Amino acid sequence: MAEIAVVFHSGYGHTQRLAQAVAEGAGARLIAIDAAGDVPAAGWETLAGASAIIFGSPTYMAGPSWQFKKFAEASSKPWFSQAWKNKLFAGFTNSSSIQGDKQVTLDYLFHLAMQHGGLWVGPGMMPANSKAATRNDVNWIGSFSGAMAQSPSDASAAEMFAGDLQTCKQFGQRVAEIAARIGRI
Repeated sequence: MAEIAVVFHSGYGHTQRLAQAVAEGAGARLIAIDAAGDVPAAGWETLAGASAIIFGSPTYMAGPSWQFKKFAEASSKPWFSQAWKNKLFAGFTNSSSIQGDKQVTLDYLFHLAMQHGGLWVGPGMMPANSKAATRNDVNWIGSFSGAMAQSPSDASAAEMFAGDLQTCKQFGQRVAEIAARIGRI
């Protein structure tokens, strides 16, 4: 049976918690990009066999981390042979500010998926944008192109907003549902 892979970099543990929530929702395997920007050989094998790949990176200085970019550049090997063509892709990000240019990071992830000939899956959830909405509501940030989360700069990964984690879990579930619907899993 094919699988879903979540490949991510996390500098301080916040994006790792999001990756775990996405993976829980999707029934996916986690592949961590290490501090040097490398993925283990087994991670590349998992990505090759996956029907869906979900990218995750913190947003640093208006884009993904350099470690994620190193992974993206290393993905030129499967790109050259079109090994990831027609796979499903999705993405998520986190920054310390509410806006924090997270959309730029999601756009980067989207364009990477498009260069690989992939099919993009968005969250498919309505934003929590009513007066009654609270910070712990699902999709409180209101993203339509990928999952977004916000972690205050002085908050530990253990202090992340429950709504952001739930958003990521439901996002993972959606990727798995779409993969199953089109026969990818």
